[in-house]
Formats: sequence, structure tokens, C-alpha cells
Amino acid sequence: MSATDSTEHSTEHTRRDFLYVATGVAGAVGAAAVAWPFIDQMRPDASTRALASIQVDVAAVEPGMSLTVKWRGRPVFIRNRTEQEIAAAKEVPLDQLKDPIARNENLPSDEPATDLARSAGEGKENWLVMLGVCTHLGCVPLGQAGDFGGWFCPCHGSHYDTAGRIRKGPAPENLHVPTFSFVSDTVIQIG
Repeated sequence: MSATDSTEHSTEHTRRDFLYVATGVAGAVGAAAVAWPFIDQMRPDASTRALASIQVDVAAVEPGMSLTVKWRGRPVFIRNRTEQEIAAAKEVPLDQLKDPIARNENLPSDEPATDLARSAGEGKENWLVMLGVCTHLGCVPLGQAGDFGGWFCPCHGSHYDTAGRIRKGPAPENLHVPTFSFVSDTVIQIG
């Protein structure tokens, strides 16, 4: 084997390796280009991301009034309770509740369903913010109705009290309280 043959063989081997690597890289880039539209379509669209949190001005909601807003495609009940509604909810012994858990995403998951744990908290006990979806089959309950003066789901007869706790009927859980906070005295941010 001559020196020239050795050099040609070495150069050819390097070129072949380069072609293998270049082909592999081109294939990987092509696969990524083909896969990207499928991956990208799994991201939520802008309208969904915009609904991740909303701010609601409750300045006009007087005691005894309610407001229903839409958040993530579901109704949210916001109620400014009267002193009588708060008193009625506080009088209920916890051992009489069908669901003893608060179901409030702002508190620990095992928090008891006291009136305060279901409300906006200390100093804002008059405010309730709850998903307006019956926990039985997902119907929308009617406000200020039912045997306990809270919410009533006419579809299957679930009765909630003035703190949104299930008291009678087939619903297994209290109305759920989403993550929310007061960003000012009159504006609630949900989500």
C-alpha cells in the first residue's frame, strides 16, 4: 500500500463519517419540524390563557345581592351575605353537615367546613366566592332558594345552606371555593 493510497483512504473515511453525521442531523431537524405542529397544538390558545385568572369589581354588590361571573367556562357565584345569612350559617353544628370539609382551595385540604372557612376570611366573612356547579352532576343551582336559604339544584334536589354547604339531597360535597383573593377592597381576583 502506497502513501497516496493511505491518504485517500483516510480522507474518504472522514468524508463518509461527515455524511453520516450530516444525514443524522438533517433527519433529526426534519423530525422536529414535522413533530412541532402536533406538539404546539396541545398548548392552550390565547383565550384560554386569558381566562386563567379574572378580576371582578364587586363595589356595586350590596349585602343580600349576588353576582355570577364566568371563569374557565364555569359560573362562579359571588355573594355579599347579610348578617342574618352569616348568623344562620354559624349556628349549624359541624356534625350536622353532610360534607364536613371546607372544599376551599385557599386553605388546607382537610380544613373543617366552618362558616369562616367557606367565606373570604377574617374581616370579609360576608363574601362568598364559589363555583356555581352542583357537586352531584354539574348542574347550576339557583341562588337564595331551597330549604336552607342558600342554593337549590332543582335537577335532583340538592339543598345548600347560606355558606354553600350541602345539607340535603344527592350532592356529595359542598360547593367548591376556587383560589381567589381581594386585590383591593372592591376587586376580587379569581384564579
